[in-house]
Amino acid sequence: MSLSEYINLNGELFPKNSNVFGAENRAFRYGDSLFETIHSNGTEIQFLDQHLDRLIKGMKTIGMIVPENFRDQLKINITYLINKNKSFTGTRIRLSVFRNNGGLYTPTNNTISYLIETSRLENDQYVLNKKGLKIDVYQDCRKSSDLISQFKTGNAILFIMAGNYKVKMHLDDCLILNERGNPIESISSNLFIVKNNILITPSVESGAVSGIMREQLIEIALKLHMTVYDDCIVTLNDLLEADEIFLSNAISGIRWVVAYKERRYFNKTAKLLLEELNKNTFKF
Repeated sequence: MSLSEYINLNGELFPKNSNVFGAENRAFRYGDSLFETIHSNGTEIQFLDQHLDRLIKGMKTIGMIVPENFRDQLKINITYLINKNKSFTGTRIRLSVFRNNGGLYTPTNNTISYLIETSRLENDQYVLNKKGLKIDVYQDCRKSSDLISQFKTGNAILFIMAGNYKVKMHLDDCLILNERGNPIESISSNLFIVKNNILITPSVESGAVSGIMREQLIEIALKLHMTVYDDCIVTLNDLLEADEIFLSNAISGIRWVVAYKERRYFNKTAKLLLEELNKNTFKF
């Protein structure tokens, strides 16, 4: 790790390996936090307004107080940190917001702090994986479809358990089920399937995270005159009957799936959407 790299806590820079939290931190104690992972290429930050829209909506939903001029502060400090860390190629930005110390399950105040971190990516743009992913379904725990399921929260035990299962079973990713047994997303991505030239993705109401890349791909597909169903209840049988399966998130763009159980898949639509995504996203 470079000694010249920094993190940004509430607008103040600290060396990247600094101990900036105490034992009373509510994100540590209770997972009382939200986060966004954001892609940038140099100081061009992809879909920043959409990320901040989701973050602020989540803060209001869970009762955090949104500071005055919060959006402008974050934009300034994210760009400043990119420049300070000289992250002028592909970069992952993690923006975390957590409720300030005080109280047990019941907070004594709802003011917030924020932390910005950067880490370098292998690629400047979105690159489709050459080798398709092998996936299966994580069955032991399920995600509830509720008021907060659309946001990315600090309570990630379900996804950590799915990650351990993925490693144990020698998989590339796992699908998460909602309380009704429907696949809704993967460990870190939204789920798409293609069936009879129709693009299908589980609805946010079914428990899927309201993904920023999910929104972009839906818009691109509609502009390409594809039929899109984004309010669906997807079943395990739909996975077996699909022509394609791919996963999407703001950092990787699209990752295509080659195998689920004994089923094998193509990647024609994934390639097409990724090509259009890069054309629309990056200024080259």
